[in-house]
Amino acid sequence: MEAADRYTTMASKNPGLLLVRQLLANRSNLCAALLPHHNNLPSYSIRILSSFSNPQSSPNPTPPPNPKPFSNFSPFRSFSSSPAAPSNVITIKSEDELNSALSKAEGDSLPAMFYFTAVWCGPCRFIAPVIGELSEKYPHVTTFKIDIDQEGLGSALGKLNISSVPTFHFFQNGEKADEFVGADATRLKDTYAKLYKPDL
Repeated sequence: MEAADRYTTMASKNPGLLLVRQLLANRSNLCAALLPHHNNLPSYSIRILSSFSNPQSSPNPTPPPNPKPFSNFSPFRSFSSSPAAPSNVITIKSEDELNSALSKAEGDSLPAMFYFTAVWCGPCRFIAPVIGELSEKYPHVTTFKIDIDQEGLGSALGKLNISSVPTFHFFQNGEKADEFVGADATRLKDTYAKLYKPDL
């Protein structure tokens, strides 16, 4: 039997294998593709994806006890837990806090960037140090970090059309000036440079 036939037979018996193959083939949209499925992936798929997102570690031969992959990692762990964390990085924990932050960005013309993330998102962990650097370079710009898995945020996220992570919304002069999806460090830096002058 040829390799393609063997793969087709295996994929028909195990649809999880097909999902993993499709995800790994489209690396740039890994988190976006996982968003609707991350609670339903088979344990071996989680091990493969965990290994892909963190190439320094080898796949764990036993299924992880935690049903949500990457829950032990924080996208902002490099600076949010530190006493020296930038004061312009604010974690949003409720819909009221999100609405208040949006009111400040729009009504009070607060220069702000809204960063929508999830603890299980590998590209979010990749882009987190870049956000930390930009927060220090642009201290007058407030970064609002929103974990999409926080309870009670579903309605607000729906109104903002957040369907993938990481997603970035930029506010300047009381209005949304730009937005994009994906862990694109170059675009993130370019957007900051275009919208906000660094505090030199």
